[in-house]
Amino acid sequence: MPGRARLSRLLACAGFYRVPCALLGAWLSLALAVAPAHAEEYLSRDAFLAAAFPGAEPRAQSLWLNGEARDAAQAAVGWVPPALRIRYWREGERTAWILEDIGKEKPITLGVTVHGDAIERVEVMAFRESRGWEIRYPFFTEQFQGVSLGEQGDLSRRIDGITGATLSVRAVERMSRLALWLDAQVDA
Repeated sequence: MPGRARLSRLLACAGFYRVPCALLGAWLSLALAVAPAHAEEYLSRDAFLAAAFPGAEPRAQSLWLNGEARDAAQAAVGWVPPALRIRYWREGERTAWILEDIGKEKPITLGVTVHGDAIERVEVMAFRESRGWEIRYPFFTEQFQGVSLGEQGDLSRRIDGITGATLSVRAVERMSRLALWLDAQVDA
């Protein structure tokens, strides 16, 4: 019994628990800092293009955004990606765009298919943020089907947001507006 009482007193000592807890806390902090919070590729480029152009092989093309085009895009839709050249794929009247924009802190990769001046489909191809990943689900992306670009550079229909994913939703809306504007430039 004396040994058991001594062990109980040792275990009850606050110092006994602090050391393992502090070490565990430090290890968890390091593990979380090194690993990305949420980085996932949902759809490869080839899979996106196969879905956008079923049974066809689209031609890859480039659209150059020089100073004048950048200014026009900024004026039309309020956002321009930093790249000077934007790659897109085309088959007939259908175009497909793979664009990236920052959600809160990290890039979101989006695939947008445009046909007849309206969005045919939106696919979240990669998401790297810790929050807002719900934008990849059909309940959100299907809202963009049939949406076109309004006269003021806005979307022709209101898109319902997702609580806690406001910045991700805004990024998808920006990229969708830009894809519609870019599609109009290659058709012009």
